[in-house]
Amino acid sequence: MNWIGLYTFIRREIDRMLRVATQTLVTPWISALLYIFIFGHVVGRKIDTIAGVDYIDFVLPGILMMNVISSAFTHCSSSLHFQRFIRHIEELLVAPFSPIEMVIGFAVAGIIRAVIVGIGVLLIALFFGAASIDHFLLFLFYMVSIAAIFALLGMVVGLWAQSFEQLSILNTFVILPFTFLGGVFYSINMLPEKLQTFALLNPFFYFIDGIRYSMIGVSESNHAVGFAVIALLVIALWLLVVTLFKRGWRLRL
Repeated sequence: MNWIGLYTFIRREIDRMLRVATQTLVTPWISALLYIFIFGHVVGRKIDTIAGVDYIDFVLPGILMMNVISSAFTHCSSSLHFQRFIRHIEELLVAPFSPIEMVIGFAVAGIIRAVIVGIGVLLIALFFGAASIDHFLLFLFYMVSIAAIFALLGMVVGLWAQSFEQLSILNTFVILPFTFLGGVFYSINMLPEKLQTFALLNPFFYFIDGIRYSMIGVSESNHAVGFAVIALLVIALWLLVVTLFKRGWRLRL
């Protein structure tokens, strides 16, 4: 393992993120602030408790997860695609990096950005009295593993996309709809029976429910199923991305 090179790679990615901090950090924090204020504070005062907790406490984990997913996915997809676009990826390919080291570098940088954004959302929630963590290690596991899933998925899209417009296709037509249908703002028990079955087939439901349980101790899913879904996605996406890098798919233009 080229530890010095890997550290330099990750540090460069972090520096790139910090140079445009308004876009990479401030923007998701403002978005989270609006979500927490509107849905949690304003709307929440008109809604009874859900699962025995205040509405703002119930929706905060989903809001946090939305920002973690978006940050990890956007970082890796945009960074990899931009390096392909300006042909900077060719310098990376001739550097003493193995495909696994390159994948680790992109993924770790995406995870770090997602964790920073997630911590910022928690600090914002403190002003509304909604930030609590019942199971810290579980919270850390869910945040890092979910960020890893979407960092790897972001790399797949970053390789696949032929234009900057295509980078947003998956987020618009898959990630965002599945997130909202996964129970961010409501309990799945509120849904009709057929839609409850659909929700149980939605992996995003297990992401949201896992983070919700780690923060407020409320759960609507089988945790063993949730762990299995996360493990399978991490392993499958890791193998896919490493294979694509080894083959040089859309890297060697």
